[in-house]
Amino acid sequence: MNKDKIFKLAKGFRGRAKNCIRIARERVEKALQYSYRDRRTKKRDMRSLWIERINAGSRLHGVNYNNFIHGLMKENIQLNRKVLSELSMHEPYTFKALVDISQNAFPGNKKAVLPPRKEGISVVL
Repeated sequence: MNKDKIFKLAKGFRGRAKNCIRIARERVEKALQYSYRDRRTKKRDMRSLWIERINAGSRLHGVNYNNFIHGLMKENIQLNRKVLSELSMHEPYTFKALVDISQNAFPGNKKAVLPPRKEGISVVL
């Protein structure tokens, strides 16, 4: 890269990294390495964020993430995780319908019936 291009890319760096060509070249090369690496990690981070949102939305209706996705696969509903996370946040009734479909498709999704809680004064011996 020529000097002008390096200084243009080094604009905004601190200290001599913005106006000394040798240091600027090193800093620009390292910055380009970071940007290359982080374009890939961004995809990973977004996918895990979508999974967390889907898991939170499905647990509100008594189904965990794995069983929810498995039920959708059995019903051949092919929505990706990005769309499912958007539905869980912005369209709760639509997401509830998907959870119901998933529960009917996979018997492991049935809600467990818990015994009623005993309320009142507890006796201490």
